[in-house]
Amino acid sequence: MEAIYIPRLLKLPGRQEEIKIQDDIAGLNTLIPVRGIMAVRHGGNYLEVSAQTETIITLVCDRCLQHYNHRLSIDTLELIWLESEQAPKHLPLEREVTVEDLSETLPPDGYFKPDSWLYEQLSLAMPLRRICGKDCPGASQTSAVTEPHIDSRWASLAVLKEQIAKNYEQNNT
Repeated sequence: MEAIYIPRLLKLPGRQEEIKIQDDIAGLNTLIPVRGIMAVRHGGNYLEVSAQTETIITLVCDRCLQHYNHRLSIDTLELIWLESEQAPKHLPLEREVTVEDLSETLPPDGYFKPDSWLYEQLSLAMPLRRICGKDCPGASQTSAVTEPHIDSRWASLAVLKEQIAKNYEQNNT
């Protein structure tokens, strides 16, 4: 995918460009190319970027270490602010950062890279816990014992806990 020159968006109908995606994304190992559609709209002082894409990736299960396929799809929208003309070009090395500063910005006369943005969105959509399924051989087996096993080192504490509970019931009745 080619980078989009941001001022060019202002000359397009609706100030918007739609990109049909059917490509491999660099750095993202997928079984099939990423497929979908992305729209980039110039909103004056921001870009509105939306995408609906899907692909299939191979992951490694955190429990059993087997490889499994996972369908990865996104339906997202993000606003990317364009830097204002009066923003200082050279900032000090150290400065206090406010919550408002924690947003992505691009220069209004720069380029938007759709492949980098799409890579970031797909990476964020990957599951944190990678488990191959309900029948994972690495899943812990539930015990059929109704009473939990008490470590003998804690037995005296369990007796004390029961005595406190009985005393509490007697005093509150």
